[in-house]
Amino acid sequence: MPAITVGPARIHYRVTGAGPRLVLVHGTGSGGADLAWGDLLDHFAATRTVVLPELSGSLKAEDDGAPLTVEGLADQVAAVIEATGPGPVDVAGFSLGGTVVAALAALRPDLVHRVVPIAGWARSDHPALQQTFELWRSLADDPERFAKFATLTAFSSTFLGPLDADTMAAVNAGMIPDEGTLRQIDLDLRLDIRRLLPDITAPALVIGNAHDACIPVGLTRELADGIAGSRYREFDSGHITFAEQREAFLAAVDAFLD
Repeated sequence: MPAITVGPARIHYRVTGAGPRLVLVHGTGSGGADLAWGDLLDHFAATRTVVLPELSGSLKAEDDGAPLTVEGLADQVAAVIEATGPGPVDVAGFSLGGTVVAALAALRPDLVHRVVPIAGWARSDHPALQQTFELWRSLADDPERFAKFATLTAFSSTFLGPLDADTMAAVNAGMIPDEGTLRQIDLDLRLDIRRLLPDITAPALVIGNAHDACIPVGLTRELADGIAGSRYREFDSGHITFAEQREAFLAAVDAFLD
């Protein structure tokens, strides 16, 4: 896996597929790109060159352990784009990654052709968001409860209802309270990119989720409202849109990118 140095960080990335480049940016969780995008790679790589950076906090990234910033993560994505060819490229990000790609579009418009923030948000000073992430972080000493809480906020009860015990256990295993994840949660609690939104000129498709128990959907709507000319699409889904509404999600993203 190739890697580049960005400030104090050593950022690894993967490239797969063929066609126009699409950079997919993961959200909170040390599982990084594989955890976020693994089930969608075959679809996107069939028509595009997919670039998957592993940002600070991922198990595949190395850095000095300092507190994270949205601008710093955006710089890492920008460096990966430049390492894989000339811009601009299409960029999509999920959750924290949605906030990062929005910031990237504002800070480096030369690198972003079109941008798709998915379940992202522009400010963290919302009481429900604060309480959710503070409670999640407080469970770090109990990995089992930490993982179960992550599952309950990531998926709607409608989606979780039909799952058997083994499947639930497998879902829970995807999130662990390691140092990288906790650093990303710390950033989730304090980010604010509202000042950057007026600088986004790339066409944007903002995706929100009506039953999001992690990021209040009103915050995702605010993100869309802050980006001039953006399109907004809301799904009948929990936080992880592409798990609960896979085909509709892929159709919406493909139509926008095509």
